[in-house]
Amino acid sequence: MKFRDYYEILGVPRNASQSDIQKAFRKLARKFHPDVNKDPEADKRFKEINEAYEVLRDPDKRKKYDALGANWKNGQDFSPPPGWEGVFQFGGDGGGGSSFSDFFEAIFGSMGGFSTMDGRHFGGRPLRRRGRDLESKIELTLDEIAAGGKKHVEFEVLERGNDGRARRTRRSLDVIIPKGVIQGSRIRLAGQGEKGSGGAPPGDLYLEVQVRKDPCFEIEGQDLRITVDITPWDAALGGSVEVPVLGGSVTMKIPPGTQSGQVLRIRGKGLPGKGDCVGSILVEVRIVIPKQLSPREKELFEALKEESKFKPEAKKR
Repeated sequence: MKFRDYYEILGVPRNASQSDIQKAFRKLARKFHPDVNKDPEADKRFKEINEAYEVLRDPDKRKKYDALGANWKNGQDFSPPPGWEGVFQFGGDGGGGSSFSDFFEAIFGSMGGFSTMDGRHFGGRPLRRRGRDLESKIELTLDEIAAGGKKHVEFEVLERGNDGRARRTRRSLDVIIPKGVIQGSRIRLAGQGEKGSGGAPPGDLYLEVQVRKDPCFEIEGQDLRITVDITPWDAALGGSVEVPVLGGSVTMKIPPGTQSGQVLRIRGKGLPGKGDCVGSILVEVRIVIPKQLSPREKELFEALKEESKFKPEAKKR
């Protein structure tokens, strides 16, 4: 059989510290994990890395491995010294399915239960791996954002099963809508992600907020913008108009001399922000005139035209 140099596999010197060995393993495991690296050789490389780490991470096993001598070269024909067979039996029942090399089996004894970082067993013991974070979307209305509180939602997430394959699964949860969420905000649900392995905690679930288009309002941060039509006489003389707000409507005063396109502000009726901050309703005023005039209305407009000396200021280049 061929000798396997575990130090060379991990890219560390023979006098490397346990910390250096662990760092090298984690770096290589992330690089060659089959879920990340789709190269056909990645799975083989990943198993070599795990095999090397299983030996070198344990001081006693590493000491026995080092006792074989440093004169062997990686890939060189090798036969275990007499009496070494079975020295390293440290888990498993010797059943089939082992993914260790012939070198490992001959020197360290047979082990059933090797696996990868996906959370299956490694060396007869489950690997501790925190569950992956999952992401999905949650659609909210402006009224739901303003009211906050609890909302029951159903959505799909992409999860991996024990076989490592990704599947879409349906989830149903009661979600607390925090203050200050807007389009694109992420709501974190701790512990609602993918299950961990080996006793490790689950991941988190992140819900990206999508705000349903509202028939009245455009969103500008915590403020809401709306266009309201008023009459020429209310614009000139002042008046009032009903303005929709979240959860109802309010009466807004129109100052005399209000211009078309002017923006008036209703404070405290927008979306809630963090803390006690609440946005405003930005009311853009649009002056409209009747499409058809009664004889009396036409008479009054003609009288006003004759009487008024007002002329809009001409634009200049």
